[in-house]
Amino acid sequence: MVKAFAARHGSALRSLAMVGGTLATAAALVVGAVLAVFFAATVAVIAIMASALLAFAGLAMRARRTARARYRADGVIEARHLGGHHWVAYGWNERA
Repeated sequence: MVKAFAARHGSALRSLAMVGGTLATAAALVVGAVLAVFFAATVAVIAIMASALLAFAGLAMRARRTARARYRADGVIEARHLGGHHWVAYGWNERA
């Protein structure tokens, strides 16, 4: 009768294994949460750096267009045809 009772309800090692499994699960959850926060912060930093890179590239393109429009080394001015005998010239009154 004692053997049947012990086989049905398990031993003390089984309860220790359950406690160990619970602790291992909790540790895995904590490590997973820390890694998720770390990688989210990494993605945020990459996004901030990418937006700064795009902002600087935009400023560089604007400066390049502005510098090219204001000064031409060959002395040619820009003129646009408005239709008929009407033309508009840009840059003829600026000093080189």
